[in-house]
Amino acid sequence: MQTLLTQHDASHFVATDPFPFPLIWVSWLKLMMKHLLVLLVTGACLAEGAWARSSCSSDGQLAPITLVERFISADCEACWSAPQATHPKGRAITIDWIVPSGQGDDASLSAAATRDAQMRLEALARTAPGTLMLVTTKVQRHRDSHLRVAHGVPIGDYIGAIIEWRTNTIAKPREPLSAWLLLVETIAAGAEGTPVERNLVRNVLVLTWDKPDKRSDTGQYLFQELRPLNIEQGAKAQHLRVLGWVQNAQGQLLTAAQSVCETAIQKR
Repeated sequence: MQTLLTQHDASHFVATDPFPFPLIWVSWLKLMMKHLLVLLVTGACLAEGAWARSSCSSDGQLAPITLVERFISADCEACWSAPQATHPKGRAITIDWIVPSGQGDDASLSAAATRDAQMRLEALARTAPGTLMLVTTKVQRHRDSHLRVAHGVPIGDYIGAIIEWRTNTIAKPREPLSAWLLLVETIAAGAEGTPVERNLVRNVLVLTWDKPDKRSDTGQYLFQELRPLNIEQGAKAQHLRVLGWVQNAQGQLLTAAQSVCETAIQKR
C-alpha cells in the first residue's frame, strides 16, 4: 500500500540537530496539520469546481448489503473491455482492482495496476487471477451502528477523506477490526473502453481499530480517522469518490458505505 505520509524518527533530530524544535512549535505544527486535514475534507469551497461538487458523503444513502469486487489481471485488456457476465443488483458496492502481473510495466493495463490489489487478495486468501475473478461478500446489517465516509475537493495531488463508525455495542472489540477506506475513480459505461460502469481503485487506506476514539454526544462509541489520500497520476479528480467498510478478523463485513456527490444545484 502506498505510503501517504512520511514520518521522521524524532531521535534523528536529537542526534543531529543541536537546536531541537521547542515543544510549543511541535504543538503548533500538529494543530496546523489538523486544520489542514479538516480543510481537505470539508472542501475548501474557494477551490475551482467546489460549487459543482459541494457535498460528497454517504449521508442519506441506504447502507449497501453486498460488496462486489472485480479483480482484473493487468495482462487482460480483453477483460476490461468485455461485458460482465454478472451484473450486481440492488444495494451493492462494486469496485474494480487491476492486479499487477509478471510483465510489469509492459502489461496492457499496467498504468492502472496497484499493489493494493495484491494486498486485498491476500486479505481474502485468494491468488491473483490470470484473467478476471469476481468476489462477492455479504455485508452484515446492524441497526445499532452507522458507518460514514466523506471527502472534500482535491487540493494539489491530495484529497481529504474521513471514515467514521458509530456503534452502541462494541466498546472494545475482542479482536482488532480492520477499516478499509478506498479512493476510487468512477468511469462511466462507454468511456475508457469499458462497456460497464466501473469504480477503479486508485488508493487504499487500511486501519486497525482495537478501541474507539471517544464517546459521541449520543453516547455511541466512535471510531474515526481523517487522512489526506494521494491522487495517483492519470486519475481524473472530478470523478473521484470514496467508499469503505469495517471487517472483523474473520473477514466478515460488519458495515459498508459509499459517498455520493451532491451538487449545489441539487441542494436548492
